[in-house]
Amino acid sequence: MERPLELGNVTRVQEFVLLGLSTRLGIRIVLFAIFLALYLLTLLENMLIIYLICSHIELHKPMYFFLGNLSCLEMCYVSVTMPSLLVGLGSSPCHVPFAACMTQLFLFIALISTKCTLLASMAYDRYVAICRPLHYPLLMRPQVCLGLALSSWLGGLLVSVAKTSCIASLSYCGPNVLNHFFCDVSPLLNLSCTHVALTELVDFISAIVIFCGSLLVALASYVAIGRAVLHMPSAVTRCRALSTCASHLVVVGIFYGVVLFMYSRPRLIGSTDLNKVLSVIYTVVTPMCSPVIYCLRNREVQAVLQKTLHSPRVSSATTHFARS
Repeated sequence: MERPLELGNVTRVQEFVLLGLSTRLGIRIVLFAIFLALYLLTLLENMLIIYLICSHIELHKPMYFFLGNLSCLEMCYVSVTMPSLLVGLGSSPCHVPFAACMTQLFLFIALISTKCTLLASMAYDRYVAICRPLHYPLLMRPQVCLGLALSSWLGGLLVSVAKTSCIASLSYCGPNVLNHFFCDVSPLLNLSCTHVALTELVDFISAIVIFCGSLLVALASYVAIGRAVLHMPSAVTRCRALSTCASHLVVVGIFYGVVLFMYSRPRLIGSTDLNKVLSVIYTVVTPMCSPVIYCLRNREVQAVLQKTLHSPRVSSATTHFARS
């Protein structure tokens, strides 16, 4: 896409205006209450998962180590996009300074890139557990798990530094209205008044490396798991094996499906309200549903949760509260 290059007397944009989800006051009030409740519920769910994993030695296993990382990521992830969404619903439109917009973009890219690689690591963990159970203690020893988690977080930061630096170096000379509820890549590129070929190239390469690479790892892992399950002699064994990774597959399918649909569509469709609806799914709905799908339906987590709720400390605190 060609952009004018002569910007000598043009004033750079100092802030962006986020249109948010709705401009009607009555709808905004209802949506504000709904999304505030979803935000608080997401934080509560993920904090509960982190507490259970950290405080119970029964859950000190590779699978729950990655789930703890995912819960931490989900809390950060939803806290990056949800405040601007709530501010926009409370006082639409939402005015965001240029530096704040770039900061939000940096954190969003870092976290979504980390989530891609973390989901791939979790898929690999399930592959080793089901397809190579005898080698599981060696292949998923603590050093390997820590290395996979650190590489996920550091990889996300590196990708975000590259992409955000390119986008922040572009010139924005007006208009400054983003038809979105947070600062995302595509809406910002559409507002730039300079050539974006290099930025789009960096965006494309990073998408291939992070998104497609992690998706291929996840797909290869689940295909191998499916083949291994089909060759298991017992129906009980097959059901048990499937139950350990079915929840993972649901979350991976929803997340990758929505993101792939969003970023594979033509640019002309990218600025419609459908883009915002899909963004709500992977920035609000999946962080809220992940703890329920991954952990709270898991028998080990349910047992630990019941033990926590019926522990003497909790019981005495409840009794004291009732007496007072």
